[in-house]
Amino acid sequence: MACPLDQAICVLVAVFHKYSGKEGDKNTLSKKELKELIQKEMTIGPKLNEKEIQGLMTDLDRNGDQEVNFQEYVTFLGALAMIYNEALAC
Repeated sequence: MACPLDQAICVLVAVFHKYSGKEGDKNTLSKKELKELIQKEMTIGPKLNEKEIQGLMTDLDRNGDQEVNFQEYVTFLGALAMIYNEALAC
């Protein structure tokens, strides 16, 4: 049986690939793919409006290619982990 951290990392990778490549490159998320991932895989997703999702896309897309690659996605997850850590450390 895999260790919990191994399982968590595998889930993070699998979620990326579940949505990437529906529109073009299988190694990146388009704005539409990112929006679908956020809305279906995150509790806060359905609460975000179009402007907030566009802002998130802009923040994540460090190289400006209008897509989120895996490295940019992992950076996003790291930022989320920091937020969760602060929230849970109370």
